[in-house]
Amino acid sequence: MQIRDLPYSDPGDPDVRSGPRFLYWLGRNQLTGQLKSLSWGLMHQCAIAGLPLVVGLAVQAVIDGSGRGLAQAGALILVLGILIAVGDTMLHRTAVTNWITAAARVQQLLARKTAELGSALTRRVAAGEVVAVSTGDVEKIGWFVEALSRFAAAATALVLICVGLVLYLPSLGVLVAIAMPVLALTVLPLLPRATRRADIQREKAGKATELASDTVAGLRVLRGIGGEELFLGRYRRASQEVREAAVGSARMWALISAIQVFLPGVLLISLVWYGAALARDGRIDVGQLVTVYSAATLMLFPLRHFEEIAMAYSFSRPSAQRAVRVLSLERSTRPSTIDAMVPEGDLYDPVTGLLAARGQFTAVVCGDPDEAGRLAERLGGHAEAETGAETAPGTGPDVGKDPAAGAGTTTDDGKRTAPAPLPSVLLGGVPLDELPLDSARTAVLVQDKDPVLLSGTLRELLDVPSSGAVSPGDALDAAQCGDVLDALAQASLDTGGDPMRTRITERGRSLSGGQRQRLALARSLVTDPEALVLDEPTSAVDSHTEARVAAGIRRLRRGRTTVAFASSPLLLDLADRVVLVHGGTVVASGAHRDLLRDEPLYRAVVTRETDDDIAASAAQDELVGADASPSAEAIEEFEERA
Repeated sequence: MQIRDLPYSDPGDPDVRSGPRFLYWLGRNQLTGQLKSLSWGLMHQCAIAGLPLVVGLAVQAVIDGSGRGLAQAGALILVLGILIAVGDTMLHRTAVTNWITAAARVQQLLARKTAELGSALTRRVAAGEVVAVSTGDVEKIGWFVEALSRFAAAATALVLICVGLVLYLPSLGVLVAIAMPVLALTVLPLLPRATRRADIQREKAGKATELASDTVAGLRVLRGIGGEELFLGRYRRASQEVREAAVGSARMWALISAIQVFLPGVLLISLVWYGAALARDGRIDVGQLVTVYSAATLMLFPLRHFEEIAMAYSFSRPSAQRAVRVLSLERSTRPSTIDAMVPEGDLYDPVTGLLAARGQFTAVVCGDPDEAGRLAERLGGHAEAETGAETAPGTGPDVGKDPAAGAGTTTDDGKRTAPAPLPSVLLGGVPLDELPLDSARTAVLVQDKDPVLLSGTLRELLDVPSSGAVSPGDALDAAQCGDVLDALAQASLDTGGDPMRTRITERGRSLSGGQRQRLALARSLVTDPEALVLDEPTSAVDSHTEARVAAGIRRLRRGRTTVAFASSPLLLDLADRVVLVHGGTVVASGAHRDLLRDEPLYRAVVTRETDDDIAASAAQDELVGADASPSAEAIEEFEERA
């Protein structure tokens, strides 16, 4: 795999059972790149290891006065220098390629998961954690994948050098061969503590990132209530905790580095002392001593890779665990048994009994906004409960999922069984969670209560997959975006007054809440899905604009299934049919005016009546609802309630 071949046509199906298994899966999927890096690393390391031998031959040739031997040694040094240069260059090239391709694979997996889950992702995982995984964590994961092949090359070179020294000069080679494993394994007892400190640092850094992300997202609200200093103080404290954790982690790694400098120094001193004694007694030549000493010195370079791989693993393991936490989330679907198609017909939820007739504008009234959000998510094909087998506590594919998905049951051995799936929403009698994802998204589109605008021009914002039946101009007109277009035209002079070429800032922060909401509505109308579900599409606009937006939706969506969750009488009065959902069940349906007259619960939600208002109204109905005149007791009870 070359960098120019990115992105992957298919990043694959990751092993998300644990962080280490995910790292292993990444390394296995880049086996070719790892073998290339290993080969160039062995060439580089072995060429470096050959230098001491050639230097020793050159020293011995000078001592013996052999010009031919000195010339041969010089030629060998030249060859080894070329091999070192080529090996180092290609090792760096292949290692960085492994790093970048591994990071790109993880980012593609995250992007695919984000597209699969949609808005449900941020309801299951904090937005700050998703940002941390897709930015900093992918670098740590790529570092480990890149360092793995270089560590394998260094370890192989160490074994080869030790074997070569034992065969070349047993009296000193055995000492080096025994000392090297000791030097490599001495720091092992310190690694768990260093890993724990690194985990604490990463955890605190992730919380600080989430806090910063939430603060930036709510900056306008914070300024409105004067809370900037409060949240700034919180972030300062969080950043200081990150600094203290980073210092503690750095101290432990500094100790490990110091040990790996001190102990090799002791080895070299012992080697020189013992070798000098052997050379003085005439048991070895000076050239042999120089060769062994030089080899032992150069072995310290590959020995440093043991420390690097330990650091890379300790930093990448929690990063991989966070990535697994995101990638293990699943869309609540059953295996697809239906061909890729877009069904047509009524939209029906068997759980609540909600029926949105095909081609009609149906309004849904819920007293609980959270209940409305969950129902809107279900209508988009996201069931509340997950299927699955028994899993160990805290593991399995349901880790990190929405708690509203259901609690499941716990067996005697402590394993948790996932709850049974709820019946799927049907479109034309076809279960949405049995459709392929693309078909389900084409069939039903859900616009959340707080839709997000991506940065880019207005033309790019409206350039979305669609049926082609609705033009951007018609959608903008139906969503009453005339003032938005005027504001965008005035905001940028370099576009020649063309609002479609004006750039919209990240999340549309330069626009008001009502302007963002109407642009998001226009984007949804452009797609022209078979069924469009809108969650409070006019909550951020004034009454005059709300009435025109509701009329525009009704006009543009004529003949298409539209469901709007709302409680505004202006929108409800334009709906073909209004459904009241209470306690997770449809309790009434009909025209807005009829329900307002006949259903006290509906009237209470729409007119925002309090409990006292309801009680007073009921007492008044009791007074005037019968042919008989009210009694004195009834009048007194009504006055007390009122």
